[in-house]
Amino acid sequence: MIYKILIVEDDSDINTLLAKIMKQQGYEAIQAFSGTEAELRLFSNIEEGEIADFDLILLDLMLPGMMGEELLKKVRKVSDIPVIVLSAKSSLEDKVTVLNFGADDYLVKPFEPEEVIARVNGAIKRYQRYVKKEERQIREEEKETLTYKKLILYPREREVKAEGVSLSLTAHEYDILKLLMEHPSKVFSRETLYETIWQGGYYGEDNTVNMHISNLRKKISAVIEEEYIKTVWGIGYKLD
Repeated sequence: MIYKILIVEDDSDINTLLAKIMKQQGYEAIQAFSGTEAELRLFSNIEEGEIADFDLILLDLMLPGMMGEELLKKVRKVSDIPVIVLSAKSSLEDKVTVLNFGADDYLVKPFEPEEVIARVNGAIKRYQRYVKKEERQIREEEKETLTYKKLILYPREREVKAEGVSLSLTAHEYDILKLLMEHPSKVFSRETLYETIWQGGYYGEDNTVNMHISNLRKKISAVIEEEYIKTVWGIGYKLD
């Protein structure tokens, strides 16, 4: 995998040098020569709340169009991508301020290429470990969810969402829907549903199951027009 680095530096000689160093290390280097150009590369044609696919940003602070600090703050609102600041500002106050804005590292110009390489390699390794951990957590969470069309059920939280909207379900309504979603092609008789959910004997005259199914349908249809629970006449219910 080739990692992509955005170099934001208005000095063309330094920008070109950094690009050369990054390419020699096997990275893809994208150059921007102002804060506004970097902003366009990061956010243009990207949906709100997202950022373009970069793996690291090398960022100068004193930039035309938009200062590096402002660009950093904007990036941090939507992304944890590593940002290494390369700046002629050398005071402790400047360093602390930028690190508090969310920079991952700070190098003072003039810099040694070897140190830039080491800082970039370290930042990317840490970020990739973080990304992989997040991906593993997402995969684990997806394993724990049940999905049927536009319904998602979260067993750990005992929550159901329809098109992203949480449904306010009673405990029995939730249990009925969970059972149906665990076996989407199976038809459940009223007797089976009652004995499984209420864990009691079914005597054929109790309207409890019908009432809960009706309430479930109403709550789902309030968000999604499509019918989700089908009545199989003479037998029982299943997901449609």
